[in-house]
Amino acid sequence: QVHVVESGGGLVPAGGSLKLSCAASGRTFGSSVMAWFRQAPGKEREFVAAVSWSYNTIYADSVKGRFTISRDNAKNTVYLQMDSLKPEDTAVYYCAARQGSNSLERRSIVYDYWGQGTQVTVSS
Repeated sequence: QVHVVESGGGLVPAGGSLKLSCAASGRTFGSSVMAWFRQAPGKEREFVAAVSWSYNTIYADSVKGRFTISRDNAKNTVYLQMDSLKPEDTAVYYCAARQGSNSLERRSIVYDYWGQGTQVTVSS
């Protein structure tokens, strides 16, 4: 089992940067695909980025070139560096873990464990 806790959200002006962290517990972190999703008010949860245990990554088109996902297996932590933030990036950001596969997936249904989320607000 993997328990995940997000941190690093906050209020930032458009064009600014934030770095989110997701601390995970459990011996299987190193073999889990980790992902970030987000949910804006009135909208469905959407995929942002994912990283495999072999450090391959995928991104949503809306964040490609601006966001970077990374992981530190020694610290059981995954990060989301967000640059050139836009007001439309405002959302609650969730960290998720998927065990038993190294396949990168955009579908939220395949992820087994979720954090409580951290709020990111980008002011215009």
